Amino acid sequence: MTSIAQPEERTEVDTPPREWNSIAAEWLERSRQDLWRRHSDAVNTMLIERWLPWRVLDSVLKTDLFDEAVTTGLYPVLSRHAKNTAAIDVSQTVIDAAAARYPRLRTYAADVRALPFEPCSFDAVVSISTLDHFANKSDIGSALLEIFRVLKPGGTLILTLDNAANPIIAVRNRLPYSLTHAARLVPYPTGKTLNPWRAREVVTSAGFEVLESSAVMHAPRVVAIPLMNLAAKLASPRLKKALLSAAMAFEKLGMLPTRDVTGHFIAIRARKP
Repeated sequence: MTSIAQPEERTEVDTPPREWNSIAAEWLERSRQDLWRRHSDAVNTMLIERWLPWRVLDSVLKTDLFDEAVTTGLYPVLSRHAKNTAAIDVSQTVIDAAAARYPRLRTYAADVRALPFEPCSFDAVVSISTLDHFANKSDIGSALLEIFRVLKPGGTLILTLDNAANPIIAVRNRLPYSLTHAARLVPYPTGKTLNPWRAREVVTSAGFEVLESSAVMHAPRVVAIPLMNLAAKLASPRLKKALLSAAMAFEKLGMLPTRDVTGHFIAIRARKP
C-alpha cells in the first residue's frame, strides 16, 4: 500500500509583503549603500560570472529584487549575460525601487512558489538568498519545483541559501529577530534553511542535476558588518577600500575543505536535464 506523506505542521507564518514593504522603505529612506552590501554584490557577481554559461542567454530570471532596490545589485552582470532579464518580488516597494533604478528590467509582483510564467520560459534562474526566508523547510522544495518548471531543458540554476552548518548562522537563527535586528546584524527576517548536504538532496529531489556546490561570503558578519557600518560613516575612502579588500580576502577560505562551515551561504549550480 502506498503511503501518503503528511503535510508539514505549520506553526509559523511567512513574513507578509506589507512587512517587506516596510523593511524596504526603511532601507531606502536611509539610503543604505553601505560597504557590506557592496561586498555582497561583489561576491555574488563573481559567482554569477563563474557559473552562468559563457554564451549570451535569451532570458534569465532573478527570484527577488531586494539587492537591486537598495544597492547596485546583480542586474548589471545579468544583463551582460542575457538579452532579457526578469525578476520577481513579493514587495511592491522593492519592485518600484528596483524598476526606477533599472527601467529595462522586467519586474513582476509574485511569490517564487507560484511563478507567473509558462513552462520552459528561461535559460537560467538566479536565486540569491531568496528561498531561506520561508517559515517552513518544505517551501524550499516547493519553490525549487516551480523554478524547475519555468526553466528550459538544459537550463542553469544558481542558488544560494543561508548555511545552517555555519555556527554563526546556527546561533543567529536561534536568537530573537528583535535582538539581531537591533544590533544591525540582520536587517530583515530570516527563515528556515538547510545545511549543504541537505540542500544538495533537496535540489536533486526537485529534478535537477547538481553540477557544483560551494560556499560563499566567508568574512565573519558579526565583526565585519558593524565595522563596515562604522567605516561608512567615519572612514576615509582609502580605509573603506582596504576594508572591502580585506573582506574579499576571506573568500579564499572557499578553496579549503572547511568551506562548508565558514561560508555564510551555500552555493549550488544545477542543471535541468
